[in-house]
Parts: sequence; structure tokens; C-alpha cells
Amino acid sequence: MLLSLVLHMHSVRCVLPAAVLLGTAPTYVLAWGAWRLLSALLPSRFYQAVDDRLYCVYQSMVLFFFENYTGVQILLYGDLPKNKENVIYLANHQSTVDWIIADILAVRQNALGHVRYVLKDGLKWLPLYGCYFSQMYLVIFPEGTRYNPELTKVISASQAFAAQEGLPVLKHVLTPRIKATHVAFDSMKDYLDAVYDVTVAFEGSVDDKGQRKEAPSMAEFLCKECPKIHIHIDRIDKKNIPEEQVSMKRWLHERFEIKDKLLIEFYDSPDPERRNKFPGESVNSKLSLKKTLPSFLILSGLTAGLLMTEAGRKLYVKTWIYGTLIGCLWVSIKA
Repeated sequence: MLLSLVLHMHSVRCVLPAAVLLGTAPTYVLAWGAWRLLSALLPSRFYQAVDDRLYCVYQSMVLFFFENYTGVQILLYGDLPKNKENVIYLANHQSTVDWIIADILAVRQNALGHVRYVLKDGLKWLPLYGCYFSQMYLVIFPEGTRYNPELTKVISASQAFAAQEGLPVLKHVLTPRIKATHVAFDSMKDYLDAVYDVTVAFEGSVDDKGQRKEAPSMAEFLCKECPKIHIHIDRIDKKNIPEEQVSMKRWLHERFEIKDKLLIEFYDSPDPERRNKFPGESVNSKLSLKKTLPSFLILSGLTAGLLMTEAGRKLYVKTWIYGTLIGCLWVSIKA
């Protein structure tokens, strides 16, 4: 009986955040839709300013759960972001939590409302949010799919592709693909300040034999199964990045070779004292509740108010249904 209670409490840890994050989605979409209509006759800069702010509110609530609620320790290495910049964020991809790592860095630069993502096609069909996310960019995972040490066929295919292309074979990351990175850089180079080359490692993602295992999923992360996230940042000025696609392909692979060496040090260093950390000094970066709690209270409060009336509940349900259908239609048209 005690074991059942423990297991139940463990599952509740992720059910509550998931319920709030999904449950407030119609409220967010209604607020965004209302502003979209009200701002139709205004200059686009007014719409964009409020849209960014609304997006920041929702993403701050996401971070309330993924940082403050879980109590995860964030350790930053390398070139620590200080000032708000126009950047492309390149990172290794290993977990469904990876997109939140970009938020973790952005909020520390007061740039959370400006984060945009390149997503896999399948994610564009995400109810309510898919059509919104699919128009976003800046955060790129060049591997194209998540690295999972248990999927040996995927890793072998990636390594075979690198060998076929005459590129060094990588161990802890997949061979990066150039297309999204090149398109993003070419489109944004006139406005870009830098590229952030970000390498992420989740502490605790090794088995009893010391071998790397699958990184935590969102549900596992919200169940507080990851005590620390190690984030290494290299800031690369845009003038140091080749613009021609073939040269950029080689440059991108070289960046992933550096990532691989960092992760080999993290997971496989023969010196136990050097494992579970990146080289160099780290900064323990704690996110203040002042940046996240207000967003949680605002969105959850508005949602609760909406659900307290019959008319509000009907509007809430219709937003889920019609918002999803309209979003899917929009994605189909854009495809």
C-alpha cells in the first residue's frame, strides 16, 4: 500500500504541471486571437510588441514548472549570455526538454518573448500551438532527430553518412544536416549578431554501468528525475561564420566535433573527477520566482475564471475544437 502511494505521488508530480500547461492553452489562444483582431488596423510593430509579451507570459509559466517547480540546478559554462542579441541558437538534440533549454537561456537575457523554433513537420499539427510554433525560427537542432543511445540503428546510419561524406564520425551526437542552419543564416544575416553554439548534458543520464542512457523526457523531467542541467555556450560572431553552403557544412560539422569532445569528457573521461561536468568554471544560475510566478498566477487565474461560468466553459471547449481545426487547416495551406 505504501509503495502504491509513493508511485501515485510520483505520477502526480508531472500530472499537475501537464494539466496546467495544457489547460491554460485555450486562454492563451483566446487572448492572442483577441489581440490579433484588435490590432488589425494598427501598425504591425504594435501587434508584434504585445504578441511577444503574451508569448513571454506563457513561456514564463512553462519555466515556472520546469525550473522552479522541479528545483533543477542550472550550471552554465563558457560564454555566458549577458545582453539581448539577435542570435541563431544551435544545440545538440537528445530530449523533448531541449526546446525549454533555449527558454532557460533566453529568460536570463530578458529575450524570452523573442524565442522562435525550427520544428519537425509532425509538430506543426500540435493542437492549438502547432500553427503558431510552425511560423517560428531561430532555435535550430541540426541533427534533425533526437540522439538516443538505445537507438543503435539511427546512430550507425548517422555515422555511416558521415564516413560516406568524408567527415569525422561522431560518438555522442548525430551528424548535423546543413539545410535549416544555412537557410536561417542566409535569411537573417543582415540582422544577426551571433550564433550561440550550445551543448547540453543532463546529469543522471547514465546507467549503473556508467554508460550513457536516454535523456529524460518531459514527464520524467517534471517528476524531478534530473537534478542538474549542464549548458556550455560558445558565442560565435557572425563575421566568423562562412556564408557559402559547402563551407558552412564543414564549419557546422566542426562545431559538432567540438560538442562531441565536450560530451566525451562529460560521459567518458577516464578521470572520475572530470566526469559529469564540462571543462572550465561553471556558474550556478538560479531563476527568480519573480520572473515566473506572476505568469502562472495570471494564466491559471484567467482560466479558472473562464471555467466558472457556463458561457465561459462553452467558449473554452469551442476554442480547443475550432482552434485546433483552424490551426491544422492553416498548416495544410502553408505546406
